[in-house]
Amino acid sequence: RKVEMPTRTPKSVAAAELSRRDLNRATLARQFLLQRAAMPALGMIENLVGLQAQTPQTWYVGLWNRLDGLRGDQVSDLLERRQAVRMALMRSTIHLVTAEDCLWLRPLVQPVIERSTNGAFGRKLAGLDRDELAAAGRAFLDERPLTFSELGARLRERWQDRDAAAMAQAVRARVPLVQVPPRGLWGRSGPIEHTSVESWLGRPVASDPSPATMVLRYLTAFGPATVRDVQAWSGLTRLAEVVDRLRPELVTFRDGEGRELFDLPDAPRPDPATPAPARLLYDYDNLLLSHADRSRFVTDDYRARGQEFVTTNVMPSIVLVDGFTAGTWKVLRQRGTATLAIQPFTGRLPEPTEAALTTEGAGLLDFLAPDDTHEIEFIASDAPWIGLPTSAQT
Repeated sequence: RKVEMPTRTPKSVAAAELSRRDLNRATLARQFLLQRAAMPALGMIENLVGLQAQTPQTWYVGLWNRLDGLRGDQVSDLLERRQAVRMALMRSTIHLVTAEDCLWLRPLVQPVIERSTNGAFGRKLAGLDRDELAAAGRAFLDERPLTFSELGARLRERWQDRDAAAMAQAVRARVPLVQVPPRGLWGRSGPIEHTSVESWLGRPVASDPSPATMVLRYLTAFGPATVRDVQAWSGLTRLAEVVDRLRPELVTFRDGEGRELFDLPDAPRPDPATPAPARLLYDYDNLLLSHADRSRFVTDDYRARGQEFVTTNVMPSIVLVDGFTAGTWKVLRQRGTATLAIQPFTGRLPEPTEAALTTEGAGLLDFLAPDDTHEIEFIASDAPWIGLPTSAQT
């Protein structure tokens, strides 16, 4: 006769552990920092889900690091042809993104921008009808692009007893705004003027954007990652339930601290022994700003200098050696000479590393200052920090 056996709950399979180097190489591969890619700049911007770009031009180096043969004017053309835009997005900071991505990313991060604005200007905006203020600001900005100072002055004509700067920022929070050229164009400058996305692109932002799409795009560019990592990058909270709904589409791992990591099944996860070339990251490179736990790139030596970065209010341009933070760099231009100064965090870099950085630096100087004479200097780690503000900085 048939004997029914008692049912047993199958033992869960323990998730594989990924080391710090595993995470380092996986993210470097997705960031195109293990090998430069031959693709259009617009495709790279899309793959990266944008680049942090609150400075007018240093982010061009971020694309140069990732693309073969990039010319700055190729990216300027994207801005002028309105295929890419610079606007407040993740963490309420200015990012360079494709026009297509801005239309769904901007409404998703609306709570982040509102929260940031309320934290800085909430008291000065108390009692104001924000919707009425936003409608008035949109009308002014659609008439022609304005700086926030100009916008605030226009708004004060109607709300005379209110703070002009606070009102301008309230409009920024409610109305999706694009920072318009010539600001941000290669080798050019201009006032920090804004207009609405709808006016600039002729299309509205998405009415029902998908947080799941955002999570998947993030993992494509920055994974494997924890829920907290996604939240640190986006500025959004309560994403655990979004990730939970995506579990059937994802694979999971654990890091050395036992935290659960999520990833796409077919995403690259190279051997941790894969060589990582020396790289010169720009001052706000997303690689170092997009995880709650940055130990996959950031060393103790970097952290030891962190207070110096804070007190001088300067975000450093970082040297990566073997995929990890190893020093800072800066380009000084004076009298027709462009000098790349490289300063390790501790000690002296090995000769093969200095040689690799010299080669990489020569290419960077060709990109940034093609008409200047070029020099490369290695500064002692115990010398005053080269990142201190100076009018000679590129």
